[in-house]
Amino acid sequence: MAQNSDVRLAILSPGDREARRNATAENSRFADLFRAFAARRIHVEPAIYHDNFCEEVREQLMRVDGVLVWVNPIEGGRDRSVLDAMLRDVATAGVFVSAHPEVILKLGTKEVLYRTRNFGWGCDTDLYASFDQMVQKLPLRLATGKARVLKQHRGNGGNGVWKVQLAIDDFANRTDADSAALPQPETVIRVRHALRGCTEEKIRLGEFYHRCEPYFCADGRMIDQEYQERLPEGMIRCYLVHDTVAGFGHQAINALFPAPPGAPSTEAPPPGPRFYHPPSMPAFQTLKGKLEQEWVPSAQRLLGIETEDLPILWDCDFLLGSKRDNGEDRYVLCEINVSSVAPYPESAVPYIIDATVARVRATRQRRRPGIFLHE
Repeated sequence: MAQNSDVRLAILSPGDREARRNATAENSRFADLFRAFAARRIHVEPAIYHDNFCEEVREQLMRVDGVLVWVNPIEGGRDRSVLDAMLRDVATAGVFVSAHPEVILKLGTKEVLYRTRNFGWGCDTDLYASFDQMVQKLPLRLATGKARVLKQHRGNGGNGVWKVQLAIDDFANRTDADSAALPQPETVIRVRHALRGCTEEKIRLGEFYHRCEPYFCADGRMIDQEYQERLPEGMIRCYLVHDTVAGFGHQAINALFPAPPGAPSTEAPPPGPRFYHPPSMPAFQTLKGKLEQEWVPSAQRLLGIETEDLPILWDCDFLLGSKRDNGEDRYVLCEINVSSVAPYPESAVPYIIDATVARVRATRQRRRPGIFLHE
């Protein structure tokens, strides 16, 4: 058994004061990781975090060699600004942090869908850098009658993700004169928020603008992608450790489940189970090869991220696009998750352990605090 008693790690996740006081390896949602690290003789401790006791957690992290972070972009109604500032300071002091906040900004926001739209995983995608841009450009997209999916820059759990299109019955009855005119604020559209429990609604376009306006606060923006008609066939989640696929998840997608034409607005069914598979799963080998050999290296070059600075654990979510001329499936990237990737397949655990120990030791050898990203 490898001896790693010199390595000290923390696993950071959100919680309140009581959760921090009572946190143990056994009652953690990451108990499998704690056990795997312990089997390698690696010291690892829980670090329950809340903005209210940020300084206390900072002191804890300054006593370890590395920290693995699981906190959503929006957690309990708060963003990560306080946490990320603290993590930057800790990293500058020489503690290995994954995922580093600067890597999250490059790889883990919806803007990556726009920046990589010309990769093989891309589709028709636009970026609205301001509220005015959305008001000017979205009607051009909606005028085609096809559905669009708008996503706020940083979010999770379907928050700020909307399926939008002209009301189908209204669109079918449009005259030639109507077709020549762009949708106006009073035009009726169909929308569905991807938050669980939301129903499809018919509202005026101007009302939709109003709902989206908060997403543009504090340099916010929105991404606009074409809706993938094969969404009911499910989503494939590819889990990566650095640049290596460590497992897959396959799940039926219901958040933006399409209602039949003329059907009443009803709540989407609850999401189906996600089935996990090892990286050797035969059905996903083509996707695995494209990710490892083509798409991830291309993203690294475009975004300026060295392999060693990729997150210890992250995932790429794919929907099935229209089939290619030769009948092969086309995979369309709909999201990259970096901030809080859980649950994950059992097959990813040994990859996580090996990569974390290697990065901690490499960070020690460099002896140069603060260098976690290569410009």
